[in-house]
Formats: sequence, structure tokens, C-alpha cells
Amino acid sequence: MIAKLKSFLENETRLAFLLLVPAGISLLVSFFYKGDELLFNPAWIAVVLCGIPILKDACVGLFTRFDIKADVLVSMALIASVAIDEIFAAGEVAFIMQIGAFLEQTTVAKARAGIEKLVRLTPRIARLITSDGEKTIPAEEVEVGNLLRVLPGETIPVDGLIVNGETSIDQSVVTGESMPADKRSGDEVFSGTVNRFGAFEMKATRKDSDSSIQRMIRLVQSADAGKARIVGLADRWATWIVVIALASAGIIWYATGEVIRAVTVLVVFCPCALVLATPTAVMAAIGNATRHGILVREGDALERLAAVSRVVFDKTGTLTHGEPKVSSLCSLLEEMPEQDLFLAAASAELRSEHPLGKAIVASCREFYPEENIPEPEHFEMFPGRGVAAHANGRRILAGSPDLLRESGIPVSEPGKQKAGELSGKGATVIYLAVDGKFGGLIALSDTIREQTQDTVAGFKSMLVRPALLTGDNPEAARSIAEQSGIEEVHAGCLPETKLEIIGEYQHSGIPVCMIGDGINDAPALKKAHVGIAMGGIGSDIAVDAADIVLVNDDLRQLPWLLRLAKRMMVTIKLNLTFSMVLNFVSILLAGAGILNPVVGALVHNAGSVLVIVNSALLLTWQGGNGYLFSAAKQAD
Repeated sequence: MIAKLKSFLENETRLAFLLLVPAGISLLVSFFYKGDELLFNPAWIAVVLCGIPILKDACVGLFTRFDIKADVLVSMALIASVAIDEIFAAGEVAFIMQIGAFLEQTTVAKARAGIEKLVRLTPRIARLITSDGEKTIPAEEVEVGNLLRVLPGETIPVDGLIVNGETSIDQSVVTGESMPADKRSGDEVFSGTVNRFGAFEMKATRKDSDSSIQRMIRLVQSADAGKARIVGLADRWATWIVVIALASAGIIWYATGEVIRAVTVLVVFCPCALVLATPTAVMAAIGNATRHGILVREGDALERLAAVSRVVFDKTGTLTHGEPKVSSLCSLLEEMPEQDLFLAAASAELRSEHPLGKAIVASCREFYPEENIPEPEHFEMFPGRGVAAHANGRRILAGSPDLLRESGIPVSEPGKQKAGELSGKGATVIYLAVDGKFGGLIALSDTIREQTQDTVAGFKSMLVRPALLTGDNPEAARSIAEQSGIEEVHAGCLPETKLEIIGEYQHSGIPVCMIGDGINDAPALKKAHVGIAMGGIGSDIAVDAADIVLVNDDLRQLPWLLRLAKRMMVTIKLNLTFSMVLNFVSILLAGAGILNPVVGALVHNAGSVLVIVNSALLLTWQGGNGYLFSAAKQAD
């Protein structure tokens, strides 16, 4: 019970709410009950509950760091109001300021879980080969030069080189490539990547502390630490506001000789509306975004998004579906139509565990749902090269040109030319042979999302330049970029490379938005001015590293979200202008003796209400986006 209570009190948002409820009730009681009906003015409860935290923060900032923020001016107004026995005015000011602080706290999210998940992703064990046999040790005990064995389905414990065996590795954690990479003796492998099939032996070239996955953890941490946070406008102007407020109050006191007028100036000078101007607009915009399936995880993310002039996309899983599919089929046997060749290839791959083989089978079933794929009578797998099978009385080979060459089957010149064309477009080409003759080609590639072109065009219409940042090969990157309408392409990027490119943009003064989905995108998502992750297909770590999450992976929402962010900034500026004008007019009326502290507090808090109402209009703002409007209507 005590532990639960301690956990509740340690949560700043819950504690702020716990203080606001009795404070608000005490102000209501104080407003309606006067005189000797109660032992003391109930507004003291609001002063104590809401005012003391403000006074504490102001003193800590002022005396330990000489940091003058809005809470310093509020503290002066509180002390002055209490000094002349205007307790209700003091409680009201403290209460409205704590509401602003509460709204800000509820819009801020901590994103440390991503680093913890990266740590859990790190392989914990390694199979060490010794003269006495094989033994299992913790990954952190692996030394450079140790000989390790990795079984099918296991995560590679440290970086190293394959010394014996052939396999296929899912490297998406490090490179983001959608296609698994075939590996053989002499090839490099990375920690955190997954061995899809085929046991192999490897020699460790780095310790666990220097491995790829550990470097990525450090990249995420450093990117988060180096990311600038936006300071509230009221805090940025606080020093000048304090000076002007003190000067105005002093002049009026000196000119009129009435201390109450000076106190009223301090009360109306309290930046309540100024403090509320930003968080209320941000919360309303976040609420609108949430209704459309966009989760804003950082309170100031939309404020930062409104300033971006460059948007950088990851390729695999972001602009594309992230899964290989058959994109082209070419039969070079006159007696074998494309459909028959496709069915033969699917039959050969039916028992294959290779991701490309599974993709061929799935695509065949999608293209020809009414056809039954013949069961192979005999199946043989050649790791790193392909498969061989007998089906319907035919011997079928599907794999690399090396597999056909080993079987004495030459690839025809038209086949070589066609394979070159397909490879130039970034496709992975599977060579087929039937009964000892070269039969044709199957090309697999990651297909572009249907919304990609409209999304890129939407950003361009707002003068935001798109770029592609991917770990995939240059051919695949250029092909997807051309289909998407993106001119700037960076291919072959490791997580470190993506981080460097984001840093170069920022060093040039270009606020950049990074959009990605993979674990390898996490450091760049953290480093960027704004990071947006794909919530459906994206990894948990990428989602935790991002400021904004597209829950349903619909890219068409991104240009609308940028327009919403810009609209939010317009609302904030209107709120700020209104609050400053109201404060200026109130100061003149207070100096003239027309307003007393209580009425002054009511007037400028009425301005706070108008600020909230103006911000609330963002909740239903559609921005002329027909797609989102119709989607919202269907949801309702």
C-alpha cells in the first residue's frame, strides 16, 4: 500500500491534478462565502497547494542558477497580494498558473523505453567452440578471435566473419534492407541480426561492448541527449516581463502613492494567458491528430514539426510495404507459358524456408488463386544458391546463376540482358531452369505504398523538400525514389551514416523531419528535429524513439499533419498577441485605479478563458483535407 502511494505521488501529472481539485473547490467556496461564516478564507488552500510549488521553483531557479522564468513574476504577484490581504486574488493567480503547468505536463512523454528494448534485443548468449567441445557463455564474455557457432533462428551474438557454412541473414536491424542477405565463408555478420537458416561457424572480430547493436544503443542515447528542447515563450521573455512589471508597479506606486494600484499591476502582469497560449493549442492539436490515428508522444513535437523544411524518408517499410513480392516474370521457353513457369517455380519453393522462396509461393497464390501449386516429389536445398525439386515429372531449379552453372545449364544472352535490366531497377532476380534448360527469370522487389506519391507531392506543395535515406543498395533506392517523385537519394546507409546526414542538415540550419519504421532508424528518429515512426509495421524501438507515431501507417496523413502544426502555430501567435494586448490594457486601467487586485485577476483570467476557447477550435480543424474529412465521417 505504501509503495503504491509513493508511486502515485512520484508521478508529477497525478500530483498536479491532486493539488488542483481541492484548490479549485476552495476558490469557489471563497468566492461565494464572505465575512465570518468560516474560520479562515478558503482561498488560503489554493494559495498553499498551488502557490508553494510555484514559489519553490522560482527560488530554486533564481538563487541556484539565476534563472528568471515566468514563475518569478507569479511569485511576486502572490507575495504582493498576500501582503495587502487580497487572498482570493493570490489563490486565483496560483490556481490558473498550475492549470497551465498541468496542461504542459500532460503533453510531455518520456521516451526512454526504446533504449531499454534495444538492450533486451542484445544477444545474451553465445555458443563457444573449444577443444573440449561446444559450451554456452554470456555474450559479454566473448573475446576477439573466439570461434562461435550460430544455429538457425538464433541471433548473432557479436560482430564477426563466417569461417564455415552458408546461410541467409536478416540484417534489417542494422541496414534496414528488406531482402535477406546470403552469406558464405569470409562474409561479415553483425550482432543483433538473425540467422534465418543454416548453421555456421564464425570468428568474433569485436567484443560485445563494441558490437553493432551496442553502438546503436549509444547512438540513440547520444542523439536524445543532443536534441534541443523548445523553451516556453513566457519563460523566454520572463526576464523582460519581470523588469517591466517591477518598473511599472514602482512608477505607479510613486506617482499615486497607493500600494494597491502597484499590486494590481503585478497581478494583471501575471502571464497566465501567455502561459496557457501554447499548451492549450498544443493539446487541442494533439487531440485532433489522435482522432485521425496519429499519436503525438512529445509535447512540443508539433511546434517543431511546423518549422521543418526537409523531410527524410526511410525506404523499406516506410515508402514501401517492407515485404518482397514478385514484380516481374519472364519465360524464355516457348513451350512454357508464364503461368506454367510461375507454378513450376512455386512448386520448387513450396518446402523452402528462405524468405524469397516463401514470397514466390505467396505471390503465385495471389496471382492464381484458383490454381493448385503441385507438391514437389523431391526437394533439395543449396544454402546461398537456391533449390532443386521434381514436380509433375519435371526437374526444376530456382536460385542464383551459380546454381545453374554448377548443373551445366548456360544462361542465354536474352536472359542475361533481362536480368541486368531487372537488377538495375533494384529487384532481386531468381534464375529458373526446367529439365536441364534455362527457363526464365522471376524478379522480386519491395513494392511501393499506394499513398507514397501523393504524400511526397503534398510535402512539395508546401515547399518542404523530400529526401530518401536507406540502407538498401543504390539501384533499389533509385528505383523507389523515381516512383515516389524524390530527387535526393542517399543509399547504403548504416545507422551511423543516417545520423551523420541528419547532423549535416542541422549543422546547415535545416530543420529536418525523419520518417522511418525500423530499429536501424531509431538513432536518426531521435536526432532529427522531429521523428515520425510507422506504428503498424514499425518496430517497438522505432516507435519509442519517435516523437510522433502513425498508428495506421497511412502516409497520406503526413502533409495534413504538417498543415495542422502550422495552423497550431498561427493559433498560438494569435493567443499570444491577444494576451499581451489584454495585459497592456489592464495595466493602464490598474494604474488609473479602475481595477483592484481581485477584479484585475478576474479580467486577465477571463482572457485566459478566451485563449482556451480559441485553442479549442483546433480540435475540429480539417484543413481542407477531403480524405481525412471523409475518413473521420466514416469513423463517426
